[in-house]
Amino acid sequence: MKCRFLFSITACIFSLMAFSQKGSFKDPSLPIDVRTWDLLSRLTLEEKVNQMMYNDVTGVPRLNVPAYNWWNEALHGVGRSARATIFPQAIGLAATFDDGLAFRIADAVSDEARAIYNVSVSKGYRQQYSGLSFWTPNINIFRDPRWGRGQETYGEDPYLTSRMGVAYMKGLQGNHPKYLKTAACAKHYAVHSGPERLRHEFNATASQKDLWETYLPAFKKLVDNGVESVMCAYNSANGEPCCGNQYLLQDVLRKKWNFKGHIVSDCWALVDLWQGHKVVDNPVEAAALALRRGVNLNCGSTFPNLVQAVKQGLVRETEIDSSLAILLRTKFKLGMFDPKAMNPYDKINESVINNTAHRTLAREVATKSIVLLKNNGILPLKNDLSKYFVTGPNAASIEALIGNYYGVNDHMVTILEGITHAVSPASQVHYRAGVELDRPNVNSIDWSSGEAGATDVTIMVMGITGFLEGEEGESIASPSFGDRLDYNIPQNQIDYLKKLKSHNKPVIAVITGGSPMNLQEVNEIADAVVFTWYGGEEGGHAVADVLFGKVSPSGRLPITFPKSLEQLPDYNDYAMKGRTYRYMSNEPLYTFGYGLSYSIFDYSDLTIHKNPNSTKPYTISVKVTNSGKMKSDEIAQLYISHPGATDAPFYSLKGMKRLNLSPGTSALVSFDLQREDIQLINEYGEMVYHTGESKIIVGGASPGARSKSLGIHFVDKMVRFN
Repeated sequence: MKCRFLFSITACIFSLMAFSQKGSFKDPSLPIDVRTWDLLSRLTLEEKVNQMMYNDVTGVPRLNVPAYNWWNEALHGVGRSARATIFPQAIGLAATFDDGLAFRIADAVSDEARAIYNVSVSKGYRQQYSGLSFWTPNINIFRDPRWGRGQETYGEDPYLTSRMGVAYMKGLQGNHPKYLKTAACAKHYAVHSGPERLRHEFNATASQKDLWETYLPAFKKLVDNGVESVMCAYNSANGEPCCGNQYLLQDVLRKKWNFKGHIVSDCWALVDLWQGHKVVDNPVEAAALALRRGVNLNCGSTFPNLVQAVKQGLVRETEIDSSLAILLRTKFKLGMFDPKAMNPYDKINESVINNTAHRTLAREVATKSIVLLKNNGILPLKNDLSKYFVTGPNAASIEALIGNYYGVNDHMVTILEGITHAVSPASQVHYRAGVELDRPNVNSIDWSSGEAGATDVTIMVMGITGFLEGEEGESIASPSFGDRLDYNIPQNQIDYLKKLKSHNKPVIAVITGGSPMNLQEVNEIADAVVFTWYGGEEGGHAVADVLFGKVSPSGRLPITFPKSLEQLPDYNDYAMKGRTYRYMSNEPLYTFGYGLSYSIFDYSDLTIHKNPNSTKPYTISVKVTNSGKMKSDEIAQLYISHPGATDAPFYSLKGMKRLNLSPGTSALVSFDLQREDIQLINEYGEMVYHTGESKIIVGGASPGARSKSLGIHFVDKMVRFN
């Protein structure tokens, strides 16, 4: 017996209650729908409402239903909980352009999550951040570099975001035919990327074209691939709060996409319905509106008012039943009411937590995420020079490794430690921070910059940390609530870098951070510029691996680095015109997809093969050759442009392949294009074919004049799609 999502509530309740007389919600042999409605039939109204709160602290003792807290984080490792592996921040993972790597990380994270949950439950602990429902991944589009939470995303491109997001979601949820390993959540739905300070009242306006071309594709991909949960955002979108939005939650998510999982509000977003957006007058009306629009789980304090909403006739108890049934299904899929012997994930123990394999994986990801932005030939360094000077505010900083929504463990490797570990025992390593993160030194005595004149090479670790960028309230040194309205690196760091370079010795700038920043002066001053993001627990070893040539750098920028904020539209403007590599006509400092290697890659022999009557109508092949002297990874990127098409993106990423080549060797790389890849979005948000010729471009970055000036190789060919 199975209940469809859109069913007759009354008929389904009576039939299932009749059937449940033969069994129980704790009988694992019964279908989930039967068990769900059996449990529902045993709950009082107050108990039902309590089950729809994120912090169910009591459970239902008379039915032996344990307490459960739905709020858990796993952005780049199990966060805010017990000891766990800290992988590179999400934006760093995106810089690998490797969705297979994203799956491997999430698979490791969900193993550790299960282990932490199993151990916690065995101790009787059922507190926040120890559960199995993870509000990850963040698949919002990083449309503007000022957004402090952009570090949580997979960058500015909907294709890259979709690929990485789907892979991470699958790794979290596992592939068992009956049980979820953990429950993933696609957030924040939708049209959400700052400003942080205004998010509780802000209305993001997006055209149908921008909505379906940029803001919604990744959410659709995750829904199509079975994500268990979707989180509605704080802001309004096109005039309706996202957690009370008929179009987004009902017309699109439930009806058009046929989403069957549960919807959770962002935390205290339902309070914004009456205090921020002011679409209702009080919390009772807010609870009723959110329920009717489809919210099943409230992170916050509003849903207890549903009891009063029923009494006032604003909602019916059967509506609560229907909503709670969707939420309870997730608990059953997680195996919370089944004997432990039945669920293989219950057997995962603490031996997996931050084990050797996971640390090795963290180092691999961190190494592959590092982007080499400039190199005048100084890199790779020898590891047996007589003297190295390591300096800068982030050289010994844990904050420079973790980003936000981080975990903890007892073995973090700072960049200073990684470099020290990598050099010869005969070599000296001197260290002084030299300068503070974001303000001039109080003491004017400068003992640090002079060391640069008495060393073989200076490595300045600079940039920003979570003190300056992040979520509202988290960034304690940010005057703009975590957003970066000043695009520049703090001036005191630039001044110190100039002093270091004034001694005419090589200076390498290692930049930490989770967002683009103004690197024009850094690029002019330093002999090499290395961007490391927030590299996680093995970040220090990863930086050393790249600096000393143990591996060739292979990270690529998942977001455009403008020369200045003057190149961008107003921060509050959600129209995509002028933003990201797809719509930005200004020449940036560094382009999307850009990153240097210690080797050189050439592209040739581009071919286009038609596959009639296939869902993947075109196969694109290209030959990639390592023409350099070092074994290296390359990320081949396929882009499509539609010259002559009205209001089309300049270029759109439609394929990516990471490959490893030895010097002098070649590989044939193939990309299969689906029908949606070769179509455009019109002003009504509909997919249409371009009637003229289109261009296929394959190379080492997004195309354009700036990429070519940076020495990126491309091949291209015209084709008419039909």
